[in-house]
Amino acid sequence: MKTDTNETKIVRGLRVGEQVRHALSDILARGDVHDPVLEKHMVTITEVRMSPDLRHATAFVKPLLGKDEAVVIKALRTNTAFLQRQVAQRVQARFAAKLKFIADESFDEGTHIEQLLRQPDIARDLTPDEG
Repeated sequence: MKTDTNETKIVRGLRVGEQVRHALSDILARGDVHDPVLEKHMVTITEVRMSPDLRHATAFVKPLLGKDEAVVIKALRTNTAFLQRQVAQRVQARFAAKLKFIADESFDEGTHIEQLLRQPDIARDLTPDEG
């Protein structure tokens, strides 16, 4: 009887998530989705997180320069069924994962933290004391 360790399941989820990310990126880069919004925007799939059973995939998305983010997310959600079929054909998995698209806020958070660290009163606390 084969038993998967927790570590094996995590590695499998990461591997499948990366395969789904590559497949989605390829589909969008090639212009396979016939949607006027997606044809006008370059979209980056920054990460795909898989559920433990690999049946659900959450794709974190960022349009180039963060422009028209809400419109792009809506277009991706409108085309979810098509994208799921295309990903299922490219990723050889037991099940076709249900896709969910979410705006990637990590870049915005990083920029905000950087701005906070550059504030004079905070920067002063971060520099080593002289003497």
